[in-house]
Amino acid sequence: MDMTAPRYEQPGIFHHRPLPTPRAIAESRRLRLLSYNIQVGITSSRFRHYFTRSWRHILPHIGSFENLNQIAALISAFDIVALQEVDAGSFRSFFINQIEYLAQRGAFPHWYTQTNRNLGRFAQHSNGLLSKIPPQDIVEHKLPGVIPGRGIMEVRYGRHGDPLVVLLVHLGLGRRARLRQMEYVAEVVNRYPHAVVMGDFNCQARSPEMKRLLHNTDLCDPEEELHTFPSWRPFRNIDHILVTSSIKASNFQVLPFALSDHLPIAVDIELPAGIEL
Repeated sequence: MDMTAPRYEQPGIFHHRPLPTPRAIAESRRLRLLSYNIQVGITSSRFRHYFTRSWRHILPHIGSFENLNQIAALISAFDIVALQEVDAGSFRSFFINQIEYLAQRGAFPHWYTQTNRNLGRFAQHSNGLLSKIPPQDIVEHKLPGVIPGRGIMEVRYGRHGDPLVVLLVHLGLGRRARLRQMEYVAEVVNRYPHAVVMGDFNCQARSPEMKRLLHNTDLCDPEEELHTFPSWRPFRNIDHILVTSSIKASNFQVLPFALSDHLPIAVDIELPAGIEL
């Protein structure tokens, strides 16, 4: 994680600043969020690519840099970005931490990598945070499951007494595992009044496990079923951004950016009055 040092003004010098307008105040309380499963920078635009390009999950390929550059250009317009299926630096990624690479090219001063399945030099299966706002604290959680390798990144912004909490998730493929993982996610969500959960849930909005999560928390039912998978013919909504009722969310959208086998999902949120970032 890279944290920039705060800048201080020279003491004893008065700096006149105009009072912010109501519109500027309102816009300063809005954040743009994006979640994207980038599939390690591998382009998948046809079902057959799962077979013809499967070697790219193991071996490095120079085309991944062009894909990462395009992803960096896309995400640079957002304030907080959650990425799934990222490599933290192994043979298949030319030993480059893809989160750090995207942070540098997307102008994100704050970034963090959570490696959930460490295969040494061969693969570093990770989730990533990219943020233009300095987080106050980041906690890693391991999710339950028969097969290890799933986790939550808990990111707190603002004052400790009344923070905005963003949870970055990538849930399991099996329903039984997801049900247990949803229970764990609910426990974390219920600690805070202002929470966002974003990532690859691997289940649709009307699935039993999603219904359980919504029933057990103050997270709001998604207003729309935004289809993100597969990217070349999306008919499943398995990527989500959920917010608690204290957070106003608008402009939910799926972006037509078919580099991975998923499409990115984005939303604008308005911070509650008590949160100071």
